[in-house]
Amino acid sequence: MGVEARGVILQLSSVVVILVLLIIQAQANQNWYGKTVPYKPADEKVTKLHFYFQDINDLLVARNPAADKFSTLFTSLYIVDNPLTEGPELNSTIVGRVQGLIGFAAQKETASLMGLSYLFTDGKFNGSTLIIVTRNPILIPDREFPIVGGTGLFRLARGFANVKTVLLDPVAGIATIEYNVTVIHY
Repeated sequence: MGVEARGVILQLSSVVVILVLLIIQAQANQNWYGKTVPYKPADEKVTKLHFYFQDINDLLVARNPAADKFSTLFTSLYIVDNPLTEGPELNSTIVGRVQGLIGFAAQKETASLMGLSYLFTDGKFNGSTLIIVTRNPILIPDREFPIVGGTGLFRLARGFANVKTVLLDPVAGIATIEYNVTVIHY
């Protein structure tokens, strides 16, 4: 076999090796998921929490002026980043933050749709969150909100929050809401 034939065979061998490696890589990219195994949850825990949502820092990010004909805040969308405190006073110890969106979607009553993350920044729950997504009829003093998820120590959380308005001052744009929360988690 001549030198030229050996060179061609070497080049063809290199091309075959590269093609095989590309095929292996393509197949590996198709396996983007892991093996499915039966789920065996740990024992559930129930945690009771009591805190206050100090609604003081809402920022209006959108409102349709055509909605001015309604007596409610219909079409208003707010971004929220407010403190959670141990007590109802503004200077009470901060135990977390509530962050998310509140949109007013009711034309005939003062009610909002909320998607909020309650981030705890103190004590053993530091870094854990609870997620509440619900309709909030604001002027009803006692309400119940569903917990639809969580992270950290509240991973896979569910449960409910009994909510009571302690202070509502629409002129100043502030409110204090008491939360008694029952969290079921792993």
